[in-house]
Amino acid sequence: MQIEAIRLKNFRAFHDINMRDIPRFCVLVGANGSGKSTLFSVFAFLRDAMATNVTAALGKLGGSRGFEEVRSRGSSGPIEIELKLRTASASGRSQLITYELHIDEAKGRPVVTREILRYRRGSHGKPWHFLEFSNGMGEAVTNELDTVADESQLKREQQTLKSPDILAIKGLAQFERFPAVVALGNLIENWHLSDFHISRARPEADAGYAEHLSREGENLSLVVEYLYKNHPAVFQKVLDRLRTCVPGISKVEAKTTEEGRVLLKFQDGAFEDPFLARYVSDGTIKMLAYLVLLFDPSPHPLLCVEEPENQLYPSLLWDLAEEFRSYGELGGQVFVTTHSPDFLNAIHLDELFWLVKKEGYTSIHRAKDDLQLKAYVDEGDQLGYLWNSGLFAGVNP
Repeated sequence: MQIEAIRLKNFRAFHDINMRDIPRFCVLVGANGSGKSTLFSVFAFLRDAMATNVTAALGKLGGSRGFEEVRSRGSSGPIEIELKLRTASASGRSQLITYELHIDEAKGRPVVTREILRYRRGSHGKPWHFLEFSNGMGEAVTNELDTVADESQLKREQQTLKSPDILAIKGLAQFERFPAVVALGNLIENWHLSDFHISRARPEADAGYAEHLSREGENLSLVVEYLYKNHPAVFQKVLDRLRTCVPGISKVEAKTTEEGRVLLKFQDGAFEDPFLARYVSDGTIKMLAYLVLLFDPSPHPLLCVEEPENQLYPSLLWDLAEEFRSYGELGGQVFVTTHSPDFLNAIHLDELFWLVKKEGYTSIHRAKDDLQLKAYVDEGDQLGYLWNSGLFAGVNP
């Protein structure tokens, strides 16, 4: 699945925005406080709501005042989130999926007032509604999409949720007879928001088991150990890429101590004895973590990465941008926020969006729609230079 468009209304600084034509590698820039992290919090909210319920997910974002803190200040009406996703059926036919969610308050508690999942085959035609719920009640289709030729053949089943603050896709994704809902639920549950911290990744981890890098990276040594033992070819790819990025590194391994802790050891070709992760540069640790994430044998359908340039030498940012782009070309999707002109110099015009906050609300602009920026790029200018020169309308970096 690829997210092609995001519409938000009354979600924090996004009073009413529609972000269209989103590429598989999408880079977001903007001044501090313009809303870059807020866009990622939409993904975090949906994942948390899938894991718990809307009330708990809003509380995680807005504290004790949940709904009122998340709803745009000075606005009324529901919080609205709409995602348009492009996917392919088992037969290879293109499908556009639209998931729409409205959240409001009733008697002081958040409720899902509207939740719709609809499909459209190809680029034209009327969409079919596969799920439609309001206040905890509604219906969902039980057919496999490829088995249906006409909307009249859809089999609908009435359902009542345990509470009006539970997402219908959360409840119904547990049942295989709702295949369309299961597909969307799997996507939301498996997207990854990276908030990597060097201080969390350096300490020796307790012995254990981990297949995927965690949000903050504290299980890095466990994942390296898993790749080394279970996916040696993948581990070798990670090591080969790390060698090209960090001169001198010839070997990386995870070793379990007698006390049951896992530590990372690095070998520099110039020295006989390996050294521990605590003595390695921040940039080396961070580049290793990103490579482990990007070469995951069971990749996430969506990655969100904030400011990857921190702790990395500027010359590495071009390589990292290429790795993110390759991840998208292989079927995943990557959203990245950045302030780095060096990172932007590796970005294509159609991959870039910038955010502008004015009078408390944020707007989103697509770089390829700006004729002046396009003219500069066509003449050979790089986006990082243009960003540093203040040529993005409404932004003063």
